[in-house]
Amino acid sequence: MKFADIPGLADIKARLIDSVKQNHIAHAQLFLGKAGALNLPLALAYATYLHCENRGADDACGVCAACSKNLKYIHPDTSFVFPFRTILKSEDPDQVKAETFKQWRSFLLNQPFDDLTGWINVYEGEDKPTSISVETSREIIRTLSLKPFESKFKVMLIWQPELMHSSAANAILKILEEPPPNTFFLLVSNAAEQLLPTVRSRTQTVQVPLLSDAAIDQFLSEKHQVNEDRRSEIIQLADGNLNLAIKLISSTEDHYADKFADWMRSCFKRDYKKLVAFADDFHDLDRLNQRNLFQYGLSLMREALLHRNGAEAISRAKSSELKFVKDFSKVMTVDKIASVNSLISTAHYHLERNGSAKMIFLDLSLQIANTINPN
Repeated sequence: MKFADIPGLADIKARLIDSVKQNHIAHAQLFLGKAGALNLPLALAYATYLHCENRGADDACGVCAACSKNLKYIHPDTSFVFPFRTILKSEDPDQVKAETFKQWRSFLLNQPFDDLTGWINVYEGEDKPTSISVETSREIIRTLSLKPFESKFKVMLIWQPELMHSSAANAILKILEEPPPNTFFLLVSNAAEQLLPTVRSRTQTVQVPLLSDAAIDQFLSEKHQVNEDRRSEIIQLADGNLNLAIKLISSTEDHYADKFADWMRSCFKRDYKKLVAFADDFHDLDRLNQRNLFQYGLSLMREALLHRNGAEAISRAKSSELKFVKDFSKVMTVDKIASVNSLISTAHYHLERNGSAKMIFLDLSLQIANTINPN
């Protein structure tokens, strides 16, 4: 992974690069961001830049021997620690670890912006506890006791340290605070509040925000050739989460904007026959698309509220959905928008808890109809 492979986040990239140029590299850094933030790709790109034998002004060269190995995640001086299932007594630990690291490298190569759920799915561990074991902490200490093989630096990247067993976290405190010379810890977390305070206090935080709409828009346009209308829908749903945006590309060819607009018009007209048909169609959608339609609806309630209050300058609505938002906001009051938003949120909650999709949707439709057109 190089910095050029990561969309947006120019300021953070510049600060990381400058720390290397100025030789002011913190020995332990915590790349912290919400779920969906690109803190793992940034840490990977940072490791590549550290090892690069011919660093450029704003990125690793990508062609030297060190970069070639880093881009395949096989550099001997970059070590990875990540959550995994418990190894069974009947299994050969060395064989399991070898296969696991093979899966991990494949995961980084093929799904560089994915999350913990994506990683768990790779090794089919959905129903198995996932953690970083005490034994792993011993391996960290053993690994870092060795001198670098090829690079000037050794890098220990720990992904999801919040899933580290408390005994394991305590075991690495000393080496985390006083690592061997030219050894750097890169901790990548989505839940700092779950980390031990003693771990956090020994790291320098690199706060990684979610991506801007513009960065996701450019990425979808250049890397996936998604058309403007579809990009607008995806951006609304992703809300800065590039991993989700990529998954939404192939989730459906239907347009949520058209579905949602038609649904709201039917609610306004109290077209009960059509609302029943909508409920049947909603029931036939897979769970991801059911959730996405509700999430899209929540995002359009935000847009309607912005337009209702004259704050179009910060609106995300584009092209075809913009016309709907303008028309919708004209017939809605702030109270009505708030009520519809609350109704959709409640329906989303019940859907997540495996309620009947058809009944949830039909009940929601009737309540929205009574809210936006009570006469």
